[in-house]
Amino acid sequence: MVQKRFFQNDIIKFEAKVSFVKVLIIGSGGREHALVWKLTQSPLVEKIYCAPGNPGIAQIAACVDIPVTNVAALRRFVQKKGIELTVVGPEVPLVAGLVDEFEAVPLRIFGPAKQAARLEGSKAFAKKLMRQYQIPTAAAEIFTDFHQAFSYVEQAPLPLVIKADGLAAGKGVVVARTREVARDAVRQMMHDRAFGEAGNQIVIEEFMEGQEVSVLCITDGKNVCVLPAAQDHKTIFDNDEGPNTGGMGAYAPAPFMDAELMARVEREILRPTIAAMAKENRPYRGVLYAGLMITSDGPKVVEFNCRFGDPETQVILPLIESDLAEAMWRIANGDLGNYELKIAPRWTVSVVLASGGYPGNFEKGKLINGLERIRDNEAMVFHAGTVLDHSGNFLTNGGRVLAVTGIGDNFLSAHECAYCAAGKIQFEGMHYRKDIGMKAMRYV
Repeated sequence: MVQKRFFQNDIIKFEAKVSFVKVLIIGSGGREHALVWKLTQSPLVEKIYCAPGNPGIAQIAACVDIPVTNVAALRRFVQKKGIELTVVGPEVPLVAGLVDEFEAVPLRIFGPAKQAARLEGSKAFAKKLMRQYQIPTAAAEIFTDFHQAFSYVEQAPLPLVIKADGLAAGKGVVVARTREVARDAVRQMMHDRAFGEAGNQIVIEEFMEGQEVSVLCITDGKNVCVLPAAQDHKTIFDNDEGPNTGGMGAYAPAPFMDAELMARVEREILRPTIAAMAKENRPYRGVLYAGLMITSDGPKVVEFNCRFGDPETQVILPLIESDLAEAMWRIANGDLGNYELKIAPRWTVSVVLASGGYPGNFEKGKLINGLERIRDNEAMVFHAGTVLDHSGNFLTNGGRVLAVTGIGDNFLSAHECAYCAAGKIQFEGMHYRKDIGMKAMRYV
């Protein structure tokens, strides 16, 4: 394993100077737009590049047309431009080992190395780690043989949760409430190869009842700063109906996650997981995303991700008052130290505007109208799947097109802000959920 080569003396220099750090954000979605937006607020950042970025990001950063998987080209660009810090957005380059390649140079980079990113890259690995270190999660069985998995779902108690082991863009999970759905899920993943190699191995686990919530932390492998809890909305339709997507919206903070419960998550899940990874010689640095189910027995892990969530990032980052660039720099240097995380006592709601047909087949190239009607102080619009035409008009270019984020002093004002702004935008086939954050109503 590549050993991290740190630049400890530069931490002091970083605190003493302002406006000198060049940053590269890797990625092209709404999450990366939110990261760029947040880092532009830092007095410690001189210039931000994004590879490959998108038209929304291009309004506030310099975009460079390098794919997230072209490690050699990314490395050359960082060296040529004298970029002092790279931040990796999506999971694919992290799981592939981009951080290891940069650290071997050495170049400063924020994100977990390949061996640590297996927490997301393999659900079977994560499940085995949790079993070994007694981190609360659902009971599960792991299968590499299609016939054995098929036989298991014929007799296991329903409902079941069936997961492709590898990366599947947030769509490799099926909640099976009937035998037919369970059989189809196993067949599609292991036999029909719906997710390619990600389905070579599957995890079949018990269904957990409760509230699902995302709790993220930033860590240098020892020190931990826990971010506000957010609640994502995975399915395409209101009332949590329809197939899973990459996420149709989110809000933060999740009001049922009080101080006592957040402390329990940190004590029973986040810190033990980071400690376990260290014991396994897989030091974890970057963002640890814990997807949790708050059951009657307490919080349990649904899944781990090795990066900022999408769309959770679009609601969490606007609540951070402290300098995120400083935290990322410190983590890239191996010591989060005495960094003080400050969170604004406000609320955020983000609504994803999706193409018609998503998460199935959808058309691209639809003209987006109304963006100019949203004032800068009204809401934040993060681009996820857009492109410019020859006349400079924004067109749709993905399943999830835009994330509209409202912020307010209370939940209702943030909710109204987000939906008012979303209602000003139109494109052919546009669809969005009308119930983002409504689970919070019983608590506020």
